[in-house]
Amino acid sequence: MAGTTPQPHSRTRSWWGWGWEDAHPDDAECTAMGALIPGTLARPLPVPRVRDLGIAGPAVEAPRSLAHLVTDDPGDRAAHAMGKAYRDVVRALRGRPGRIPDLVARPTDDREVADLLEWAGERRVAVVPYGGGSSVSGGVEYRGDAHGAVMSLDLTAMGRVLEVDAEGRAARIQAGTLGPSLEDQLRPHGLTLRHFPQSFEFSTLGGWLATRAGGHYATGRTHIDDFAQSMRVVTPAGTSSSWRLPASGAGPSPDRLFLGSEGALGVITEAWVRLQARPRHKASASVAFARFDDALRAVRALAQSDLSPANCRLLDAGEAALSGAARDGSAVLVLGFESADEPVTARLDRAVALARSHGGRSGATVGASGASGASRADAGPGGDAAVSAWRSAFLRMPYLRDGLARMGAVAETFETAATWDRIPGLIEAVRTEVGAAALKATGHPATVNCRLTHVYPDGAAPYFTVLAAGRDGDEDALWDDLKAVAVEVLHRHGATVTHHHAVGRDHRPGYDRQRPEPFALALRAAKAALDPHGILNPGVLVD
Repeated sequence: MAGTTPQPHSRTRSWWGWGWEDAHPDDAECTAMGALIPGTLARPLPVPRVRDLGIAGPAVEAPRSLAHLVTDDPGDRAAHAMGKAYRDVVRALRGRPGRIPDLVARPTDDREVADLLEWAGERRVAVVPYGGGSSVSGGVEYRGDAHGAVMSLDLTAMGRVLEVDAEGRAARIQAGTLGPSLEDQLRPHGLTLRHFPQSFEFSTLGGWLATRAGGHYATGRTHIDDFAQSMRVVTPAGTSSSWRLPASGAGPSPDRLFLGSEGALGVITEAWVRLQARPRHKASASVAFARFDDALRAVRALAQSDLSPANCRLLDAGEAALSGAARDGSAVLVLGFESADEPVTARLDRAVALARSHGGRSGATVGASGASGASRADAGPGGDAAVSAWRSAFLRMPYLRDGLARMGAVAETFETAATWDRIPGLIEAVRTEVGAAALKATGHPATVNCRLTHVYPDGAAPYFTVLAAGRDGDEDALWDDLKAVAVEVLHRHGATVTHHHAVGRDHRPGYDRQRPEPFALALRAAKAALDPHGILNPGVLVD
């Protein structure tokens, strides 16, 4: 069954910061937030303007046969120059966004993607695949000077659900489909992909596949890997189209080669993905803990049970206070359950009881069984104030980060994953060493908070928030220094350099140390074979 072409959104995306232009904090809000962090600026930096960048004309011109697919509009080029990490935001605020792509291309089908890659290969034009542009690890920008020209390959004109197999609960979807449009097109079929990363509104299916994105689910299927059934990828060496199968033992998986390849090996143009019935029964609750160690033990017990909560987010005392979930020094566990066909209240009650047996005290339950199907696992009217506060803060936080960046503050996050035996020591070391590094660099104390976003029977994914005074005019370099300290801690504790934010360029040093050398050798060989001219997202994953 074919899908319909989605209609464009009427709001305007911010070219320099997160999300929508009209959702950013105003100057008064920025000043009030900055006052909470000693050492920040007295007044916010002005919102940057594209015309102040002095963007030069493009270094290359597309041939007449491709001219209808590309633009050299300065505003479009500036909007495709970077992702949405803190260091991207502060560079834009300081008027130094880095290399601006010469062209932005918007193909509408596989043939046009192949034609653009063929021309780029002949001219040695670097091609940076671009979905929603929400990368927070330097994945959609070009660094260096090895290529005379750069083209951003924007896939969002390929944004349709092409086919739905309702019986097999799967759909064939173009890679440029943004999260909200994807769900809107599936809704008439009573189905959902149910993959909700924090960037959901501003990211695409192809971006999720290319970065092995993690969704909102805390347990069970959460990485996009779990939903991918087959993929179609256009490379300079030809098009790879894997078979649609429920499972296969036929050698190494071709899809595994391109999952997480970040545009360095090819351009993902479409995929069959596994769907599920839309949930009808939802319920949520919060559990507070006086001791964070007790909360960790409770979460581990939940992860090793058969309860499978959709949401199982543990906020330390600092993170709970920051989100408004608790202000008494407690750690807060946010629990949520959902189902398409049976009530979930009993499972929630069992989970709360298990958490209380580890020293927790529970709050009210949110969302009675049979609640209407909203797009978040913990949706529900009224009830638990901690759950509601966390949900609001979760969605608003990227905008607040940009407001703090305008005040010259460092306000950024990073995430990782490790086995349970390493989690307590890892969290303590990150808090201590990153905090000490910030104090030494700025003379002001920093806040380093932690939450667990995803939990597994054998480990968890800690997610850290760092709030500190910046160095006036040098905020991005300060963040790079703090991130380097954090990466050293992660490496020492055997924790991954990223659980779901991808490698990009920012995590390359940690990724190079983490991956086995024989695998690096095979990856280089694959890069050389599939991208012989070295034009695809140079500097990502492998040189």
